[in-house]
Order: sequence, then structure tokens, then C-alpha cells
Amino acid sequence: MTEPQPQHLVVTTTHEDEDAARALATTLVRERLAACAQVHPVRSVYWWGGVLQDAAEWRIDLKTGAARAQRLVDRIVELHPYDTPEVIAVPITAGAPGYLAWLTAETAAG
Repeated sequence: MTEPQPQHLVVTTTHEDEDAARALATTLVRERLAACAQVHPVRSVYWWGGVLQDAAEWRIDLKTGAARAQRLVDRIVELHPYDTPEVIAVPITAGAPGYLAWLTAETAAG
């Protein structure tokens, strides 16, 4: 049996600078690629260049409609200063109907 495709997603990226993370979030929402963005301070531990890294970063969670997700991902990669930015999408499988309707409406334009 085929599972239904998600209608909404949370797309996440990170940035090393708070002001730049907020600017990226603002640009993506202004362009209607996301209905909203949340910027959170996080601590990331990861391998890069064969060295274990431990760094302060800013996580950006962007809520979007599935129809806008690939354009959002492409735009993040286009604007992001990292060579290989984290950009992942997680389906929203349930939520408040009014919120999901708002999310759809806000990302339908543009």
C-alpha cells in the first residue's frame, strides 16, 4: 500500500552566526518559501575534515508546504556560506488543522 505524501514539512539548516541565521530566516519567509522560521541556539558535535568538531551554531527550523520544499532547499544552498550546509526535511504527519491551513496559505503565494 502506498503511503500518502506529506503536505507539510519542517526544513532545518544551521548557521554559525546568529545575525546571519536570522537574516537567512527572514529572507526565506519574505520569499514565501516558508510560512515561518524559528532560530534556536544549539551546540553541534560532528565530524568535518577528519576532525571531531564541537561548535556553537544557530538552528533554523522552517515550516513549509511540500510543493515549496525543493525550492526552499535549493535557495538555502544558494544563500548559505557553508560548502556543505545541513539541509534536511522532515514530514509533518499531524498538526492543528488551522495551523496547517495557515502554513499552506502562506506558502502558496510566490
